[in-house]
Amino acid sequence: MENTIISQKPGSSRQKKAAVINDMSGFGRCALTVSIPIISRLKVQCCPVPTAILSNHTAYPSCFFDDYTDRMEPYMEQWKKLGLTFDGIGTGFLGSERQIGIVKSFIRDFAGPGAVVMVDPIMGDNGKIYATYTGDMCREMRDLVRLARIVTPNVTECCILTDTLYHQGSWKEKELLAMARKLADTGPEKVVITGVPSGSFLGNFCYEADGRGEKAGETWTFRRTKKVGETRCGTGDIFSAVILADAVNGVPLDKSVKRAADFIKACVLESVKLEVPLTDGVCFEEILDRLKPAR
Repeated sequence: MENTIISQKPGSSRQKKAAVINDMSGFGRCALTVSIPIISRLKVQCCPVPTAILSNHTAYPSCFFDDYTDRMEPYMEQWKKLGLTFDGIGTGFLGSERQIGIVKSFIRDFAGPGAVVMVDPIMGDNGKIYATYTGDMCREMRDLVRLARIVTPNVTECCILTDTLYHQGSWKEKELLAMARKLADTGPEKVVITGVPSGSFLGNFCYEADGRGEKAGETWTFRRTKKVGETRCGTGDIFSAVILADAVNGVPLDKSVKRAADFIKACVLESVKLEVPLTDGVCFEEILDRLKPAR
């Protein structure tokens, strides 16, 4: 007996779905174990594409690690047989030049009409490129960013992607605007520069380009939030999950960024209250009901 594939027709009544390409860490609240519940909470079906399987993330003294690169393409081939396309595609940490290439192919094969492609170019922090990142990987990431509608680099990553000299301390709005414009010129319509240091505050700089050429327009905002607690694993994954799901649901970017930042702040405060170790991330489960779908 042959299998019959019944595909849903596009329409407002169809539940939207997003593919998220990232690693799966069993413990520590990061990557896919964060994305799946948050995107699901926002009423978007989250379909994971694992890049690696870890017992726990690498901030712990040791972990089990299984590189999934060789399995990614056979995994995706089965989705091709099902005729799948997605309303949203989000990417997280990619561990090799080959993985970045696979993700570029995935976007071309599975992005449905009007799909939101969001790239979180996880490459470095605090002015330094991660030790695992090579020059070839940086070049591949620049190519991947060109395929995105939304890109969410931190300041370090934005500097890498735009060949801008990084400096310590606060960043001026005009500096952030110059980098966002330069990054948007490569392809993305929307740029969010995350975790911008600003004294006792952290900011998110949101930039949106409206078309190209003489009739092009642009808007930007720089939202700051008072720092609370200490740096924790997984907060960037929470941010990306909210932005991707909201974008699929048609929520304006500036509103979505504020929602994500406010929710992360509440999660950190709850984690401090419950004395959750920093390596264990943020206990978003305790207050997930506060995160409402915004349609």
